[in-house]
Amino acid sequence: GDGLWIATVSIVVKTALLYTIMVTGAIWEKVVFGQYLLAPAFFWEDVFSFFVIALHTAYLWALFSGQPIETQLWIALAAYGAYVINAAQFLLKLRAARLDAQAVPA
Repeated sequence: GDGLWIATVSIVVKTALLYTIMVTGAIWEKVVFGQYLLAPAFFWEDVFSFFVIALHTAYLWALFSGQPIETQLWIALAAYGAYVINAAQFLLKLRAARLDAQAVPA
């Protein structure tokens, strides 16, 4: 019903945002680290981001190729789970960087 339609729209919008984040993140990595992706400082975050985007892209494929709703929803759940893990990686890295910055005497 309506819930499925709202979920579908939200996943498609989130996927578009993830593509945008990946492109802008690659540009940021180029400016800061001299390469677009897989800079040593963010290597594993980038690798996992590829996995997250692959799952979201698989969802789009399932949606637009008419796969069963159950298949779409299982892929969406896997994509969101991977996204949560990926976001946690970035937040932990950010927190560690802030703690390191505070530990260095000025």
